[in-house]
Amino acid sequence: MDVLRNKARDLLAQGQVQVVIGYEAGTGGARRPSFVRSEADVARLVWDADCVGNLAGYLTRAEIKKMGKIAVVANAATLRALLQLTAEHQLAEGAVSALVVTEEGAVLELSNAQAVTEHVATLPASLSAADREKLDQLMALSREERRAFWEQELQRCIKCYACRSSCPMCYCGSCTMDCNRPQWVPVASHEMGNLEYHTVRAMHLAGRCVECGECGRACPVGIPIHLLTCYAEESVRRQFGQPAGTSATLNYALGTFRPDDQETFIR
Repeated sequence: MDVLRNKARDLLAQGQVQVVIGYEAGTGGARRPSFVRSEADVARLVWDADCVGNLAGYLTRAEIKKMGKIAVVANAATLRALLQLTAEHQLAEGAVSALVVTEEGAVLELSNAQAVTEHVATLPASLSAADREKLDQLMALSREERRAFWEQELQRCIKCYACRSSCPMCYCGSCTMDCNRPQWVPVASHEMGNLEYHTVRAMHLAGRCVECGECGRACPVGIPIHLLTCYAEESVRRQFGQPAGTSATLNYALGTFRPDDQETFIR
């Protein structure tokens, strides 16, 4: 931990960055985001197995960008999100440096997309073993069984939008869900409104989800909603061979097309 704090202190002291986004101790032993802007605040930074939150969601916010050059303490999910956000032109090349704490306790500074891409290529799959097992069980169900599963789970949704707010890929300033002229998706927390909201959101994340699980952790009623976006992501991966969060130049599978595509709907 001292190595991370010393690195953050040096970057701030030398003016290489103006803010270090990392983790600090929260209530009940949890870890929460920490925005370190001075050498005196570096002591707040912590790093351990509980630092699972995806901090990339803060990087696209206007108030954070105004702070200046950013360094972010990055776990695997944050690194993947950095690449996906760069690919979607939400982060400029070199605007953010990633600080990676290795298993040996060293700190790597990845200052450009190429360095992040090379490091991500060495990392294992982002899903936990427990989530992998649950997702495989869902994928083995029939379409009717999957629909019944999600209809039952989504009955508990209270439309708080914590899943949307916590997702690093939900960065739109104006969301379709907030549009009321016309009203595309019912606002009320009822069966149809919940199903439409989560289906639309999953489709927007298909091919873009970095499988960080942040939306599932944020849900106050315990819906494993991250499994729905992961399912959509892996469906795109199987059909197009295009994994999200692995390249800063990767095109979004459902947002691009080729004029010579053989599918007739393209013409």
